[in-house]
Amino acid sequence: MPATPAGSGSGASRNADPGSPRLLSLADDVQYVRGVGPQVARLLGKVGVATVGDLLWHVPRRYEDRTRFRAIAELRPGEWATVHGKVAAVARQSAARRGLTITRVLVDDGTAVAQIVLFQRPYLYRQFQELHRSGAEIVVYALARDAGFGPVELDRAEWEVAGGDDALSVDRIVPVYATTEGIAQRRWRRMVDVALHTHLTVVPDPVPLDARSALGLADGRDALRETHFPASAEALALARRTLAFGELLVLQTGIARRRAARAHGAGAHPLAVDAACAEREIAALVPFALTGAQRRVIGEIAGDVRRAYPMNRMVQGDVGSGKTVVALAAMLMAVRGGYQAALMAPTEILAQQHAIVLRHMLEPAGIRVELATGRASAGERAGARERLVSGAARLVVGTHALIQDDVAFERLALVVIDEQHRFGVLQRQALRRKGAAPHVLVMTATPIPRTLTLTLYGDLDTSILDELPPGRQPIRTHWKPRSSAPSVYAGVARLLASGRQAYVVCPLVEESENLQAAAATRLAADIQERYLAGYRVGLLHGQMKPAERDAAMVRFKARETDVLVATTVIEVGIDVPNAVCIVVEDADRFGLAQLHQLRGRVGRGAHASYCVLLADPKTEDGRARMEAMVATQDGFRIAEEDLRLRGPGDFAGTRQSGLPELHVADLLRDMDLMEEARQVARRIAAQDPGLERAEHRSLREAVDASAARYDLVHVS
Repeated sequence: MPATPAGSGSGASRNADPGSPRLLSLADDVQYVRGVGPQVARLLGKVGVATVGDLLWHVPRRYEDRTRFRAIAELRPGEWATVHGKVAAVARQSAARRGLTITRVLVDDGTAVAQIVLFQRPYLYRQFQELHRSGAEIVVYALARDAGFGPVELDRAEWEVAGGDDALSVDRIVPVYATTEGIAQRRWRRMVDVALHTHLTVVPDPVPLDARSALGLADGRDALRETHFPASAEALALARRTLAFGELLVLQTGIARRRAARAHGAGAHPLAVDAACAEREIAALVPFALTGAQRRVIGEIAGDVRRAYPMNRMVQGDVGSGKTVVALAAMLMAVRGGYQAALMAPTEILAQQHAIVLRHMLEPAGIRVELATGRASAGERAGARERLVSGAARLVVGTHALIQDDVAFERLALVVIDEQHRFGVLQRQALRRKGAAPHVLVMTATPIPRTLTLTLYGDLDTSILDELPPGRQPIRTHWKPRSSAPSVYAGVARLLASGRQAYVVCPLVEESENLQAAAATRLAADIQERYLAGYRVGLLHGQMKPAERDAAMVRFKARETDVLVATTVIEVGIDVPNAVCIVVEDADRFGLAQLHQLRGRVGRGAHASYCVLLADPKTEDGRARMEAMVATQDGFRIAEEDLRLRGPGDFAGTRQSGLPELHVADLLRDMDLMEEARQVARRIAAQDPGLERAEHRSLREAVDASAARYDLVHVS
């Protein structure tokens, strides 16, 4: 249940007439919350809290159950517990280091004594002295720790005077907030409590009453209060589910409205195609039988392009699943209908690879394939532009060169974008604008978990190629310690001796591409000298001139080199069926998705293939990545594990992807809520497209506010 957008200003809702009552708003400057003020407001800004709305939606990161007291004598090291006792003694000492003071507080509950150790806080020494003199009792929540000698230590302690007036921190489930230096947890609780009392009534609830009742959700405002100060674990669970559903409903309603707008928007070029005819033509062009998945997706595309509004479809397919053939079928539909088709790839290597494959299949059928890349000569570029604008070229493959201002088309009806996640939204839109509402097909070899597909690409129809072509060999993946490098390369030498080829991937160097290139050069020389003497070792990295890169790939494909040492430039677009082994040096430096893509460079022919990960990971995540790679070749399982390890923001690169900020909903845990929110959102969008009914007013305001803060990822 997202709040209205955070306003910047102090008193954004304050009335110009000082005599009239002030209207409350979630955009009110947080400094005006009682107990905050300008100084604390500056500290709050460090954690993104500028308004009252920000404060209310700064939900706890965890909770501590302080409803059950433990006897000190029963405490075990490593457990969090709440104890209740008298301040039995207070002592202060100076450490050897100048200026360092240590305060020790003994707490006695009648069963045993525990101690709190405080460093460099002399004011607390005075406070505890007064508590000791008065015989006061305190409630302490802390982590029990074995101090070796003497009483058990209460580490990371929070305490309150028993029977005091701070009921927010004692004898209840207590919220713990992400904070910054200078703001204690008790202050957070007081600030939030005040804001709830003053502003809860203006918090919108975007979930319509009928949906709330059908799903058994709570009132949105009650849920927000319970999220901060839950009465019980059960109340907290219901509150969290209520707020998470509200956030996802706002998101899915925005997506549903975008889909509806697309269906009623600018008209596309409807193509008179027949899926069976398209399938037969493709079958005559390619030297292998189509998989059932390819036939299914070709049929879905044919259904899309027959409509009078633009196709907006994403094809997900694991490495080697045959996406290029599906793209070819779609482009033939446009070309046979008298229109033009364009395929945009993120790198020159990949664009050239597509052009070679398409020319091999299409030119015997009389269809010219144009190639447009930045490295073409001025004359070549001018000729390509002329053929595109005149319509002589019906099919073009290119890189970013396709979206230059001087490139125009006669009748562009289909845009295919490969490895779409490597292009920004504006780049994808720029290619789309080259035609009049062209159909759009985006392809990715990076499997995307369904939870992110519904979130990031919810306004795209999705097709999944979930079969590999017959004859593809499984890839045996092994994780070896760095100390096993000699035996690993001995195994590589045996494969080379049998006539096969191999890749070696250079460790990832963060600092710069120049350093990465230098590291790859050193690795190639080292491997040649130490392990593969007598074999031909090639080199490929991003700092090479395009002609040098092309030459290195041509030599490798022609078997003029046996081993290609490379950086991650080989992650996509390299197809050498005779390469049967890939060794990834220091594999724990790479992300799971990258490792899976790199592994996909082998296993592309009829020979048994191998992926060897050389790594000594120092972290749990690093070990988990290696174990996941060994355990499965399923790209979607890899993607789910990658999402679990990295989180949705890092997985999707969402600083630029448009993933909305979710305060409560969790894309890993809340898949069921996402599905329910999507169904409710589509029903609402169908019944009330403009969200004009009274019961949808809060939802409309929340959707509009969210749209102002982020762009949902889309293509058309």
